[in-house]
Amino acid sequence: MHGHNEEARKVRRLPSVDKVLRTPIGLELAQKYGHTATVAAIRKTLAEARECANSDVSPDAAARDTEKALVKRYAPRLKPVFNLTGTVLHTNLGRALIAEEAIAAATDAMRNAVALEFDVEEGRRGERDDLVRDLICELTGAEDATVVNNNAAAVLLVLNTFAEGRGAIVSRGELIEIGGAFRMPEIMTRAGARLVEVGTTNRTHKRDYANAVDEETGLIMKVHTSNYRIEGFTREVPARDLVDLAHSSGIPLVDDLGSGTLIDLARFGLPHEPTVAEAVATGADIVTFSGDKLLGGPQTGFIVGRKALIDRINRNPLKRALRVDKIRLAAIEATLRLYCNPDKLAEKLPTCRHLARKKDEIEACARRLVSQVADSLGPDVTVEIADCASQVGSGAVPVETLPSAGLALKPAGGGGALDRLAVKLRGLPMPVIGRIADNALLLDLRCLDDEAAFLHNFSTLNNVPEAIPEDGGT
Repeated sequence: MHGHNEEARKVRRLPSVDKVLRTPIGLELAQKYGHTATVAAIRKTLAEARECANSDVSPDAAARDTEKALVKRYAPRLKPVFNLTGTVLHTNLGRALIAEEAIAAATDAMRNAVALEFDVEEGRRGERDDLVRDLICELTGAEDATVVNNNAAAVLLVLNTFAEGRGAIVSRGELIEIGGAFRMPEIMTRAGARLVEVGTTNRTHKRDYANAVDEETGLIMKVHTSNYRIEGFTREVPARDLVDLAHSSGIPLVDDLGSGTLIDLARFGLPHEPTVAEAVATGADIVTFSGDKLLGGPQTGFIVGRKALIDRINRNPLKRALRVDKIRLAAIEATLRLYCNPDKLAEKLPTCRHLARKKDEIEACARRLVSQVADSLGPDVTVEIADCASQVGSGAVPVETLPSAGLALKPAGGGGALDRLAVKLRGLPMPVIGRIADNALLLDLRCLDDEAAFLHNFSTLNNVPEAIPEDGGT
């Protein structure tokens, strides 16, 4: 009984909510976060102290604990990170970085009223697609173009426009899944189209398409298998070999490039990927592709092709549900303008800059960083310069890699220590995301642009509390 009474007296000695609120820190928190949120946070702080039977909490100490809780609660959930995974277009890390010109354009659009659907010259209502249509057509050679919020939406809209209640012919070897819920058969079902599979997984012939065409066919679709390769005893029918079949049958040929690119990737030492202009030139009636992958812009789905078909797409009521807003349109326009001067792309567009970086340049970066990173990590972690193999990511060029370099962090103690180190680096003010390989935490430096910011961030490592990883990985 005596022990119980002593514990009750300790709890009664906790400061009141009002006393904590009236401290200098409490008053500042109420001003910054609002009275209601601050009071709720103070009550939670005191409740935690009560659960621990901690009577040694002064009003100032409680206010400091409340401040920590509020800062953590209201910190942005979408935070910048250092992408040192070696994947340039990392889907989980937001894919393409946006060019400064596009950031400036988007900021202007956020800050001001803009002529989004208003023709300034004519003084009447306009169309938002007009802002980028001419640029897209110039860069692709297409008759017309429209934009939606991503390439999955572009495919869905095209299928619904031309194949709702009708057949959509696709090779079995092209029934892709690109992650999440995007599976081509399921997208076709949602679009109201009837999937007509032709050929086999590894071999499809032109006659397979021809035999499948009937009066109920809405379109023939080619899907670029950008996120995998089938090798060996294989055969596929290029889009150019299906043009005559589609046109003689009076149905559109749709070529979904997926990632899509406006330039030849060979300039970066990568295998040639079909460009949008090439797909248009082969005679495809409709070509769809992404804006936030190899193109290096914001998340967008482009639909280009014959004007009469684009007109039908724009009349589809789904188009309004899938359209892009003023901010993204501003960034799209600015990004596309960079392609008008392709010789400057590696300088202006982050995606092209990262793909174009040579291994010796990245190794030089590693040499500049290795000693300071080692100092921040301390004697229990060995830091070495290592060869890396970067990849493009986001389903583009899945097999080939780019020679790169980075830092291999090897803590004493094996796997558990390695996982704890990965967790600790993710706990930095700007989380550092690498990958675990060959018993080391590998930081591929291909995508590191600001060395000074990286080192300053790394220097705060001692302030990051030790943590136990939940999943045992990075």
